[in-house]
Amino acid sequence: MRIGIDLGGTKSELVALGVDGRVLLRRREPTPRGDYDATIERVAGLVIDAERELGGRMTVGVGIPGAISPATGLVKNANSVWLNGRRLSTDLEQRLERPLRFANDANCFALSEAVDGAAAGASPVFGVILGTGTGGGIVVNGQPVVGANAIGGEWGHNPLPWPQGDDEHPGPACYCGRRGCIETFLSGPALSRDHAPDVEPPVDARIIASRARDGEPGALAAVRRYEHRLARSLAHVINLVDPEVIVLGGGLSNIGRLYDRVPELWTPFIFSDRVDTRLVRARHGDSSGVRGAAWLWSLEEARARNPGQ
Repeated sequence: MRIGIDLGGTKSELVALGVDGRVLLRRREPTPRGDYDATIERVAGLVIDAERELGGRMTVGVGIPGAISPATGLVKNANSVWLNGRRLSTDLEQRLERPLRFANDANCFALSEAVDGAAAGASPVFGVILGTGTGGGIVVNGQPVVGANAIGGEWGHNPLPWPQGDDEHPGPACYCGRRGCIETFLSGPALSRDHAPDVEPPVDARIIASRARDGEPGALAAVRRYEHRLARSLAHVINLVDPEVIVLGGGLSNIGRLYDRVPELWTPFIFSDRVDTRLVRARHGDSSGVRGAAWLWSLEEARARNPGQ
């Protein structure tokens, strides 16, 4: 058995998987926002309670909204800012008295879908999270590509490719300090802002998608702009990585028309006579990230650390 933790900004989720990938236990609790020590205790408590209930010590993988810097061992790039600059991996390993595996949450999502999800058996796989932010992860032959700087797949902070007109260049300001990042066009808040920039509170992206389905002109125009921007952004990925499958997750992945329209739109931007890359919806939905965290330990490693399980 193995445990996965999805350490999010608002909730922390645990899943325990059997060797066949079957969910044995699931727990979800609020993340103590802004409190690093309480976050460590919340994660440790989830693991301890799960092992007590299931009656065994398990491997633990943790997905985080950032990365562990290879240079310093500290968390970087986390939008849960109270984790940045902290020795999360060391502190949590000491608290649970065992080695753990850590990965970016988008890498966990991509790994889950590549192992037993919508891209099972495919390689390379590019996993995309379209939600509050815009994340990406690459999996090759069942292994996430972390990279020398632990930023493999971080496409959300590249510039939007082939900008179209003044409304896309230089583009909106991004929290990373630059302008025109893909995230500023493809996140949920970005779609809300593009649809109605002067409306407060912003119109939820799900409402915009619903209105577009009903043919409301303003919403439909915003979704069409979104599709074209997503197509160009994914064409850039295809030209670099040439994935067999691209899997979409996050709230905006529920816009059903993306799966037909985006492949129609990306072809002119891809350096190939034919495009065989498939664009698919995540099989495990909101559970993909936490499942992928559990899969950070290979089956052989999990068995070695849990004899008899």
